[in-house]
Amino acid sequence: MVEVGIEDMHFFGGNAYLDVSELADYRQLNPDRFAKLLIKEKTVPLLSEDPITFAVNAAKPIIDGLSAKDIDSIELLITCTESGIDFGKSISTYVHDYLGLSKNCRMFELKQACYSGTAGFQMAVNFILSQTSPGAKALVIATDLSRHTVEKGKDVSVMDWSYAEPSTGAGAVALLVSEIPSIFKVDVGANGYYGYEVMDTCRPLADSEAGNADLSLLSYLDCCEKAFLEYAKRINQVCYKNSFQYLAFHTPFGGMVKGAHRSNMRKILGASPIEIDEDFNNRVLPGLNYCQRVGNIMGATVLLSLLSTICNSDFRLSKRIGCFSYGSGCCSEFYSGVVDASDAQRLRKELIEAQLDGRYQLTVDEYEDLLSDNSNVSFGTRNCELEKYAPSNYISSELATPQLFLKKIKDFHREYTWTT
Repeated sequence: MVEVGIEDMHFFGGNAYLDVSELADYRQLNPDRFAKLLIKEKTVPLLSEDPITFAVNAAKPIIDGLSAKDIDSIELLITCTESGIDFGKSISTYVHDYLGLSKNCRMFELKQACYSGTAGFQMAVNFILSQTSPGAKALVIATDLSRHTVEKGKDVSVMDWSYAEPSTGAGAVALLVSEIPSIFKVDVGANGYYGYEVMDTCRPLADSEAGNADLSLLSYLDCCEKAFLEYAKRINQVCYKNSFQYLAFHTPFGGMVKGAHRSNMRKILGASPIEIDEDFNNRVLPGLNYCQRVGNIMGATVLLSLLSTICNSDFRLSKRIGCFSYGSGCCSEFYSGVVDASDAQRLRKELIEAQLDGRYQLTVDEYEDLLSDNSNVSFGTRNCELEKYAPSNYISSELATPQLFLKKIKDFHREYTWTT
């Protein structure tokens, strides 16, 4: 059997962010309740940013590092999102165009709430394993954003997303999947999946979420345990603690991850509170580093946690990472892979962190202005000129690397431009 996994991966976290402690103070949220979220910052999408710009900007450094032959070998492009812009047309078509991929490429979009990134990754893994096209590569991009809208002067604190607001973010993670798993070698066949119908959270409207926060937490905890137990049925002599040197979780917010890990340690291992806290700090916390700075980016979040784990952990020896993915509604999966000693060095840690550090910090007033303008660029927008919302209003025109921005929408068709 051929090896398979992630040959390269990259993350894009937008150009503007908000310190969520400032937002919590402004919204007069309960300090004790807010502290349990374990979040620090959230990426806020500008009006000239959308799931397409995030996806392209995440994948471009990967494409730029490939030869023309390797680019042509990308025969599968999957975009994974719950932030689509059309009921029929996939954003993968725009992404394909602006990345300059071969026209001999299968492209489509997946939606399964926050599980979508894992769904796309596993589909790409099985495409490579099938060997129907030996040597082919797959590009999987999970891209999501929250674009809340509110009328000027309306009290946000009474809206049903008031406590979810600090944790929602924007970003994209791109994966190049191939027979050369230079970053993350998948444990083939080591998968435990678990799911059922539940109305925990959903997006019945393009610009808002609905659901039951308590039910969402319970579903997440249930799936985190049951997906691992199913994984353990398929793999002999697996130990939740000893078989994985690190764990990467889907991270709606850090507090939910900490609760799920604590629950598993208690139920599966009977661990003490001291053991649980120490294990969380050693095996889980590295994967929260970037998630705490970006917020929940839905389908891309577990992949961002994986990236954060690799970039912020010790891989002087080969180590195994267990990954838990959850999507509301719900579907979940526990899977794993190995990072070799040299693999972590291949990731663009400096570029990723420089991009996060270089984001423009919004004031709460600037953030409120964006909320009131967000309805101008939303699902179903037919015509819009974006000169008023040019990124230069918030960020330097001299970006470290070229980026794609939305220029205008004409008869529903989105037109983009590159910075120089």
